[in-house]
Amino acid sequence: MSSLTIKNIPDELYERLKAAAAANRRSLNNEVIYQLERMLPRQPRDVEQIIARVKAIGETLPTYTLNPEELEEIINEGRP
Repeated sequence: MSSLTIKNIPDELYERLKAAAAANRRSLNNEVIYQLERMLPRQPRDVEQIIARVKAIGETLPTYTLNPEELEEIINEGRP
């Protein structure tokens, strides 16, 4: 495994990392590794694939057309 030295960490960030490590019962080193893994995706995201998936999901959802009276009724529902 490789090693990494990080210099000039802002005090506030260091304290947040220490607090997160304590809350998650991890060492500071393991907390930093965990946070880095969460923030850096393993593979580049294929935007076209994501858009295609969203469109496919959207096509399975029912569509509703509301006239202005129905919309106003929904907006005012539960209001005094």
